[in-house]
This record gives sequence, C-alpha cells and structure tokens, in this order.
Amino acid sequence: MRNYKKGFLLFIVICMMGVLVACADEPGDANGTSGDEQEGAGGDLVIATISDAVTLDPAGSNDVPSRDIQFNIFERLINQNEQMELEPGLAVSWEAIDETTWEFQLRENVTFHDGSAFNAEVVKANIDRLLDPEVGSSSYSRFEMISEVEVVDDYTVRIITEYPFSPLPSNLAHGSAGIVSLEQIKEDYEAMEAGEDPGSVVNQHPIGTGYFKFDEWAPGQHVVLVNNEDYWGEEAAKLDSVTFKVVPEDLTRLAELETGDSHVTNPLSPSDIAQVEGNEELTVVRQDSLGIEFLGFNVEKAPFDDERVRRAIAMGIDKEQILEGIYDNIGTPAISPLSPNVFGYDDSISTTDYDPEGAKELLADAGFEDGLSATVWTNDSRERIDIVTNIQSQLAEIGVDLEIEVFEWGAYLAETSDGGHEMYVMSWNNGTADADNGLFPLFHSSNAGTGGNKMFTRYDELDETLEKARQTVVEEERLSLYTEAQEFLTEKTPMVYLVHPEYLLGVRKKVKGLSMTPGKTLLLKDVYIEE
Repeated sequence: MRNYKKGFLLFIVICMMGVLVACADEPGDANGTSGDEQEGAGGDLVIATISDAVTLDPAGSNDVPSRDIQFNIFERLINQNEQMELEPGLAVSWEAIDETTWEFQLRENVTFHDGSAFNAEVVKANIDRLLDPEVGSSSYSRFEMISEVEVVDDYTVRIITEYPFSPLPSNLAHGSAGIVSLEQIKEDYEAMEAGEDPGSVVNQHPIGTGYFKFDEWAPGQHVVLVNNEDYWGEEAAKLDSVTFKVVPEDLTRLAELETGDSHVTNPLSPSDIAQVEGNEELTVVRQDSLGIEFLGFNVEKAPFDDERVRRAIAMGIDKEQILEGIYDNIGTPAISPLSPNVFGYDDSISTTDYDPEGAKELLADAGFEDGLSATVWTNDSRERIDIVTNIQSQLAEIGVDLEIEVFEWGAYLAETSDGGHEMYVMSWNNGTADADNGLFPLFHSSNAGTGGNKMFTRYDELDETLEKARQTVVEEERLSLYTEAQEFLTEKTPMVYLVHPEYLLGVRKKVKGLSMTPGKTLLLKDVYIEE
C-alpha cells in the first residue's frame, strides 16, 4: 500500500519554515491541448452509482455520492492527486508567512460558468460562507480555526487562523472547499432572507469554475454534467458529458455494465470481481483507501450509554470473518478509525480482540446476563446489509438479539443525524490523509449530529486532546496526541472498527483515463471513451 505519511509530514515542515510551496504558475502543461484537439476527446460517460446526491452545494453534505458530482463542477484552491500530494488549483502558490497566517496567490483570467470572474473577493465570500452559522455547513469543523480572510489585492488572499493549524492546505483541497460563484452566493443569501433553506439556489443550478457544467438533476434518477467549452484552463475535459445514474441494486448495476448501458459501476462489490474480470470487455479499477467501515453506537441511548455493553459487542464481532466472507479479503482489518496510510495512525495502540466468552461475562456484569435486544441501521448497500446480517448472526451467539432496519441513503444520513438510532453501520473516507479529519469530525462533541459525530460522543478529555492536537505544530507532539486519542477511543468503544476496504470500480475497457483518489473521489478530467 502507498505511504502518504512521509510526503505529508515533509509538507508540514516546509510550510512552517515559510518556504513557498506548489509553485507551478500556469494551468495545464506544456503539451496540453483543449477540447476536440485532444486525442480521444469526446464521449458520453454513464456512471451507475449506488445513491443519489444529497446536495450539489459543497457547503452542504459531503457524502461520497454528492462529492463525486460537486468535485467536477467546483474547483478548489488546492488539488490532491492520486497519491494525495498537494498541487496548485485555483491558487498557483501558497506560503506560510507565520504560524497562523497563510498567503495564497490566485490564478488570473479564471471565469465561472456564469461568466463572472474569480478573484480574492470570491475566495473570501466562499470561506466566510463556510463559517457562517446561518448556513450551517456540515464541514464547518474543517475550517472553524479560520478567524479572518484578508483580501490583499485582486489575486492575493491571506487566511488567518486562530491557532497554528498545519493541515489547512489539505483541508482546502477537500471537496467541501469547492469555490462557488460570488453572484450565486449572493442569490443564495437573498433566498435565505426570503425564507428558503441555505444552499437552495446553489443546489438547483450549481455554478463553479470546473471543466464540467451542471445540466440536469432528476432526483432519484440521474445528474447530468456537460463539458465546459469555455473552461479557463489550457487543457479542458475530454468527455462531452457525464451522467451519474442512480442504480441502487448491485446486480442491476453489474448487468448494465455488461450490456453497455453504463460504462462504470460505482461501487463494485468484491464478490463480483470474478464476473467482471471474466468478461473481456470489462476491467476492475482498484484503489487503496484512506477510509474505514465501522459499527457505531449512539452512546446517549441505553443500554449503549454503558461502555461495558459497547465493549462486549465489540468483543463479540470477528472482523476477520467479515473481511473474508464479505470483502473476499480485499482490504485490511481495522484497529483504529485511521487507516494505515493516514498521518497519525499508530499500529501499537491497544485493541479489543474477538472474545465471545469474555463478551458474555461483560454483558452479565452490565446487568444483561440473559442478553439484550437492539436495532441496527444501515443504508441500502449490499455490503452493508451483508455486514449487519453477519453481525446479527455473530452477536446472537453472545445473547444479543439484533433487528435490522434498512434506509435509502439520503434518509439514512438525515435519520442518523437526528439520533434516532441505537447502532448503525457506515464508513468515513478521510479526504485529507490527516488524523484531524479522521477524528475531529467523528468524535468531537461540537460535531454531534450533522457534523459527522453520529455516535454523539461528548467526552471532555477527548475534546481537549483533539483540540490540542490540531493546535500543535511539532510533528512528534501531534502524533503523540493522536495516539492518546486512539487509546481513549479503544477504552470507551463508541465505535467498532471493522475494515479498511479497497475501493473498487467495474469499468468497460473502452473507458480510458479513469482513476480515483484514496479518498474515494472519481477523477474524470482526463477520461474519454475509445470508439
């Protein structure tokens, strides 16, 4: 597996020394061409995806189905490549002036899909919007350390943080930092004043600077993007259009892939790899991930407010059985919320081992010597339904009678944010490769509910550790604090770590140039369909 830690740590050192980073100063490359001049240009790509987008506003939900679409409409100040290395985006360079001040030099001659200009005022408006409590961005925690955005001139902006925060450039590369047209931001605020929900205008017709433009959204059916023929960069997208087609059933997505009704199935089930590889017209795209699949508890609901019950359930689950039986060993067992390639991961932390007899004893100690009944929620993903079915069977052996409830994706996010669940299965895709993004949104009390903390953990000790870690510049101290946080989570067990899965796509071989990041974001700019 690739190691993303070393490059990230080097980046921190360079930045905090005040050295200029990411110094490419022109879009595209020396050999870049645009539009139909590109070899293999053209084609209408159809991606069969498991779930519809929740929102097309980057300040709204940042779930994967939404982000894959947003990512191609909106661009960010900074980009991440397939190795999670930071590269110029709408900013051509950035520099840490001191521990709390970052200066960004912006690209000139960049225009939005509505023809308006990109400049420092636009950047300020976008970041201010992410921080606005009236907007209530679900990604607020990634940017809450920003205290001021200062416009130096039309193409220079300074971001001042309340405390030193080394991962800021990586957070600005996250999909939630997509830059929206200033004109649209103004319209959205006007709609809010008239009683509309935040993001209502952006969601209806999103306007960014990206190489694809929004064309149509038929909720529950598809989202269509079309080539931005007026793209500011020298190298435009090759495809004519991309359709994200909602096909919840795995086997239907696979059938569409085989018939050619779709070019990509996202995701591909590990159990379907052999069928795809056995078809000479198809191939499998595999990507090591920075994510985790987990079982979470609502720690505010009895009996899961008792850590003995939570730990007993963790001891009653054999994650190797899940990895082998459901994922065909495509992935690694998880011992932490952080995958091995995330900065802050520590393979020496304490773990909760599979011990069904010990689990029964712990349940009895908690007053459940005769067992207990509970409900576990999941969305309509075949792997997750298989996971909860497997967990249901395993926990029956320790006296836990589990009922399963299945939700459509959008409803699932809303219901778990409201806290109606007892237990739930979900994933977290760490789009920055830093422990802050793998721990703070999931476990800090300020993010309870819509912010990502659907376990509703409210531990002062953990909050203090996570806050101190994000304010610490010295690398060794940050690592030590993240080890401390992971040890605390093992003790309290608000989450059962299951699997770090590989990300899989089924793809027709005539689709060229398709890849995804370890954060599970599809990269479509260089894709074309070979006829």
